[in-house]
Amino acid sequence: MPSISQKARHMPSSPIRKLVPYAEAAKKKGVHVHHLNIGQPDIKTPKNALIAVQQASIDVLSYSRTEGSDAFREKIAKYYQRLNLTVSASDIVVTTGGSEALSFALGALLDPDDELIIPEPFYANYSGFAEGHNVKIVPVTCTFETQFALPSVEEFERRITKRTKAILICNPSNPTGYVYRKDELEQLAEIALKHDLFLISDEVYREFVYDETKHFSMLSFEALNEHVVVIDSVSKRYSMCGARIGFAVTKNSALRGAILKFAQARLSPPTYAQIASEAALDTDESYFAEVLKEYNARRNFLVEALRQIPGVETAIPKGAFYCMVKLPVKSAEDFAQWLLEHFSLNNETVMVAPAAGFYSTKGLGEDEVRIAYVLEIDALKRAVHILEKGLEAYLA
Repeated sequence: MPSISQKARHMPSSPIRKLVPYAEAAKKKGVHVHHLNIGQPDIKTPKNALIAVQQASIDVLSYSRTEGSDAFREKIAKYYQRLNLTVSASDIVVTTGGSEALSFALGALLDPDDELIIPEPFYANYSGFAEGHNVKIVPVTCTFETQFALPSVEEFERRITKRTKAILICNPSNPTGYVYRKDELEQLAEIALKHDLFLISDEVYREFVYDETKHFSMLSFEALNEHVVVIDSVSKRYSMCGARIGFAVTKNSALRGAILKFAQARLSPPTYAQIASEAALDTDESYFAEVLKEYNARRNFLVEALRQIPGVETAIPKGAFYCMVKLPVKSAEDFAQWLLEHFSLNNETVMVAPAAGFYSTKGLGEDEVRIAYVLEIDALKRAVHILEKGLEAYLA
């Protein structure tokens, strides 16, 4: 029998989705599962985006341009200009989700066995993208004790070798909710310029920041124009995960041309999704004010409620909608599976994401989980109560 590739064998399973079979089995038994494991917002998609698709007059659903329609890219550029970022339509390549933008960027920037420095914990699929391109991840560990702040310049420079090509950050961070300060980004800029590295900045959660925290984009550093590519998406911003529309933004023409070659191989991003996404960019700012107010209330409740559970520690997220949580268990993965297989309260249980899969360094995050506060507060209250009672039963 022919065998699959080494690459496929080494491709990591998603820590977010690997417990899905246990959740599905619980549901078949009639147990309601509160999903705290995945960043699928329950916020309604802007109506104007859905109406735009319904009213689209299309006789032939044809390919769009590989880089995305002119009208859509012009609208994206205006969105960045409202953020005081100098971006033109020609700087943008539209992709099938932010994930494709990141995969294309890695393919365009790194050769097999090149090294990519990433602060950990990081979005678990970064490992899959790196494996797919035969790229080696070199982690720089951020700690629970510092609320996952960026390590020092020295920590980064210790990891730079002749094979290092780029640094990848997520800002605000998935899974920690950390928002990088301007001085931390200046630190990264200094490293990139000194060592002639690329900086890949995943900014898909840009709108979701709390406590008067300000988000700074890597696009705001003009000295880095040839070094930076920003990964962006409509998925979280407009609660349009199913649209699968993202974009890569860079002023480096050689890099943009390379990304476009990868994009040409998949022909074009989906037409209807571009129509919806273009309309979404006209969404009134009041939409974000209400969404941010809702997520802030959820965050405040979640952090306070978790801190009332004996043995539980939480980081305080400043952005996105994720919270890293330390549990009084040896294996958070075992506990998460046990919740789905063996525990329910009034025929309900919870699903969390074990955090070890967000680390590249073996042994880290074994007692941590990531909780996504994407449920309305009443459901979140119920879920935290179930988690507390589940812990009591598991530790008994």
